[in-house]
Formats: sequence, structure tokens, C-alpha cells
Amino acid sequence: MIEEAVISRVLSGALRTGGDFAEIFAEDKRSSSAYLDDGKVEELTSGRDRGAGIRVVVGDTTGFAHTADLTEEGLTAAARAAAAAARGGDGGTRVVALTRQEVPRGYEVQTYPEAVAKADKVELLVQANEAARSEASVISQVAASYADSHRRILVANSDGLMSTDDAVRTLFSVSCVATGDTGLQTGRESVGHTVGFELFDLHDVQALASRAAARAVTKLSARPAPSGEMPVVIASGGGGVMFHEACGHGLEADLVAKGASVFKGRVGESVASPLVTLVDDGTMAREWGFFAIDDEGHPAQRNVLIQDGMLSDYMWDLLRSRKEGRGSSGNGRRQSYQHLPMVRMTNTYLLAGHDDPEDIVASTDSGVYVKHLGGGQVNTATGDFVFGMTEAYLIEKGEITEPLREGNLIGNGPQVLQLIDAVGNDFAMGPPGTCGKDGQGVPVGDGVPTLRVQRLTVGGTAS
Repeated sequence: MIEEAVISRVLSGALRTGGDFAEIFAEDKRSSSAYLDDGKVEELTSGRDRGAGIRVVVGDTTGFAHTADLTEEGLTAAARAAAAAARGGDGGTRVVALTRQEVPRGYEVQTYPEAVAKADKVELLVQANEAARSEASVISQVAASYADSHRRILVANSDGLMSTDDAVRTLFSVSCVATGDTGLQTGRESVGHTVGFELFDLHDVQALASRAAARAVTKLSARPAPSGEMPVVIASGGGGVMFHEACGHGLEADLVAKGASVFKGRVGESVASPLVTLVDDGTMAREWGFFAIDDEGHPAQRNVLIQDGMLSDYMWDLLRSRKEGRGSSGNGRRQSYQHLPMVRMTNTYLLAGHDDPEDIVASTDSGVYVKHLGGGQVNTATGDFVFGMTEAYLIEKGEITEPLREGNLIGNGPQVLQLIDAVGNDFAMGPPGTCGKDGQGVPVGDGVPTLRVQRLTVGGTAS
């Protein structure tokens, strides 16, 4: 996107007024999407975003500017603006010598989405709509969406680093509404990977739509969820979002530094059941949170955050790791070239254990079996959370019985980690997600094996 000689001159100029560190992040992103609702295509869009963000650091002050002009003049102007925001020192000149860093991509795209006709993308939506409606006559509404992106980035900084990445993501989701005597019930399924249009060689959209419709229909006959504290079994793949939100954010170094994390100062301490090993892994090829390099140019890493119940490390970006005299963990991420990077998760998951999933349920006399969790809220300073159960069932005498209407799981992240007393051998990743933080959204994945929490508060409506 930018010639190496130009990059070197722009970085040198950014440091001329006394900067300690300078960085260029250039991005060229193509994307398209389509949305079908009630049998009609409501949206069909495509776009391209191209530009660069320039960061200059002086002491503890960061200056940042971004531009859509990738000429040397445009980049130099942005660099001057960023340097002015962080200005300090006595001036002088620093020459930046760049060393290109080659990082394996991790996969080969078979079919780039931009090479696929829009009509073929719309046809997938039509197929999903027809499959969902044919599942049952009570399906009253179907919405299906398709999205893809092709993002090329270049990162270069005054330490001499220069690296690139080229990532393609493809996403498909279906949401269904069933109407019955109990009112309206919903069911949703989605699939997304860091791959090209070959996603649809791996996943059948008609089967995806049928599962979403069946989930909505099942909930028509569901009973109200119970209320109170009880054992909760979380199905493999279905509850990773709870650990992403309730535990993962508290292990991001920027929140730790602000004192906004319940895990602050606890490295080396027991923070979870010995059955728990929590990992954040950006190297999981084809998963939604995968990348070759983070948005600061560092190779993706597999970081063990909690090992056998002991807190082993936090997640780090470049600036916070430099301040601590250590390396980045590859968790510096940003939404686009218009944003500063911050510490973010990638693919966050609990490792599989040794328990048989059927035995976990059979040894639970009564409680709730959660197949899928929805969105929720968490206070990272305390760990308190609330999550919605989008598909759940009653456990009675060691058996999964009646479906439950949507309710909430209420608890505390650190306490939940301590109360996990069974971990299955059936690990699975969950659906793709977008993690929001400080106004930025980035693609993330999460996963869990089947596990049991001894006590969780279920916020249902049954007396």
C-alpha cells in the first residue's frame, strides 16, 4: 500500500520533534453484505475503506491522527498532527531502518468473496428463508444476513518493525420467529470463519436455517424458567461468551492498570477451580478471532491466562508491555485505521477436561442445562454479570427434560471460576462474535467444553 522509503521518511519526520515512538497503521478493507427479511431483500451493500492512522508517543502522552490520503504528503501531514499532539523534547533527527517481518498467513483462501456474484450471495438468503419456513407452519418471520470482508493491513514503527496481513472473513446468520399460544419465540443460528466463500462448502445454510427454526418452535412449548440458586450445566460451545465477558475482559492489561479489574495484582494466585485452564489464542487458523499479526504488527500468540486454576498472565498490547519491560502478547487490536489500538481478546476458551458430558448431566440431580447463552452485561471491577439464556432445559433426576423460556444467569465471574466442579472432554468453539469496548468492535471467538457450575442464580419467572 505504501512504499518502504516513504514509510521510513514519514516515521523519521514524526520523531523529529522529540517523539519516543512512532507508528503507521495502513488499512485497505473491502466488504459486502446482504439482508433478507420477510422474504424480501432489504439491503445489498458493498464498500471500501482505505487509509492510515499515525501514532506518536512522547512519555506517557500519545498523539494520533488518521487520513484517507496515502500519498507521502497526506501521511506527512497526519504525522505532523500526531506529533504536535504529543510534542516534547528538544527535537533532532532519528533515522528509521525498517526490517520486513514475514508471518505465515495460516490458511489459503479458496474463493475470494469479492469474486462471487451478488446474485449468488442473495440466493443463499433465499435458500435459508425457504428452509426455515418449511420447518413448521408456525414460523411467522425469517431474517437472514450475509457479510464478508477482505482486510489488508500494513504496520510499521520506529523500532524498525514492518509487517503485513491479509485476512478474509465470511459470516452468515438466520433468525426465526415462531408464533403460538405462548406468544412469540425466537431462534437464531450463525456461522462465521476467517475464510473465503468456501465457508458454504463447509456449512449448509439450509441446515443452519432449519436449526434456527426448530429452536424457535421448541420454545413455544417451553415452561417458565425457575428462579433461585441452583446447579447449572453449560453445553460445549454454548457458553463461551460468559467467560469472555465475565473473566476475559478483567484479564486485559489496560483495565488492570486502571484498577478496573477484579484480577489486579493476582498473578500467581489461585483464582479458579484446578479444573480450569483459560486460554486466549489468536493463532487458531480459520476461527473468527484469528489473524497472522495483531494491529500493532506482532505475530498472533497462544496465551495461557489461567493454568490449572492459577492466574498466570494478562493480555498485553505494545505500549503497556514496553512500560513493564516485557513483550507484547499479540493482543493490540483496533476496529479500523481511524482508531487507536487497545488490549483486546482474540479466541478465548476453556480447555477440555476429562469428564464424560453425559455423566456430568447424570450426576446433576436437578438444575438447568444451558445450550446457548445470549448477550449480557458485566462489571469488570467486581466481576458481577447478567447473561440471557437463549436455549435452556430443565435437569430433573439427572436427565434433560423440558425446554425453558428465556431467562437470565446472574453471578460473579471469579466465583463462577471457583465453583466449576466438572469439565467435559467435548470442547467446541461457539458462534462468531463482535466484542465491543470503548466504542470499538472487533471479531472474536469463544468456546467451552460441557461444564458444571455448582451454584448460579437463575433469573426465571417460575415461582
